[in-house]
Amino acid sequence: MTTIENGSETRELAGKRALVTGGSRGIGAAVVRQLLDAGAEVLTTARAATSTVPEGAVFVQADVRTRAGAEALAAAAHEALGGVDILVHNAGGARPHKGSSAIPDEEWQDALDLNFLASVRLDSLLTPGMREQRSGVIVHVSSAAVPRPIGPFLHYTAAKAALENYSRGLAAELAPFGIRVNTVTPGRVATPGGEATREQWARLGVAPDGGSAAVPLGRDGQPDDIANAVLFLVSDRASYLTGSSLVVDGGEFPRG
Repeated sequence: MTTIENGSETRELAGKRALVTGGSRGIGAAVVRQLLDAGAEVLTTARAATSTVPEGAVFVQADVRTRAGAEALAAAAHEALGGVDILVHNAGGARPHKGSSAIPDEEWQDALDLNFLASVRLDSLLTPGMREQRSGVIVHVSSAAVPRPIGPFLHYTAAKAALENYSRGLAAELAPFGIRVNTVTPGRVATPGGEATREQWARLGVAPDGGSAAVPLGRDGQPDDIANAVLFLVSDRASYLTGSSLVVDGGEFPRG
């Protein structure tokens, strides 16, 4: 977004330094592009080297599932950006199974490491700098499926439920330091990762949702729909929002 000040364009995130995990495709790449367009410096990461990172972003290959990977990423952010003002946790995912009893122990642990503990570890490494500067914004990307968990994906939704609980608690802890913490909760979104997961569901013979027809707005979400929500939350337009969950699902999973 641009604004006009004294006859010249000013991008609303100019001067801000952002770190986005899982920013090489899908929702993460859309978030990276929008932050760049709003004037932020952006560093992003993925587990594998890739050529799909949006132009203008700094890319660091890192596995955020591990403490060592989180530490390496935090160090890279400090070296490349000099610190972080905006932290968006987008990396996530899990493989569905026939039911909860078919989920191996190692995949329970992997789901927790990727969808929950990666955020905890990276937050713990980067919030000291935010505390010192008495400002910062953290966005955790969750899932609209959390209120309706099902066995084949229970490791994923359980980890995301833990993330939402943690996010609310962290928001209360960091608010006195001028740091805001919120959650974006996407529903069905048309991304390469989402399509791969739906293909896995089909091979298992399980139908986790009613498809686009089950969405009251009548379509799948697009990555930019979620990125728009993230951009709002990290901007000064959301300066009085913390500890909140912004559901972006076309009305598919009403809460209340």
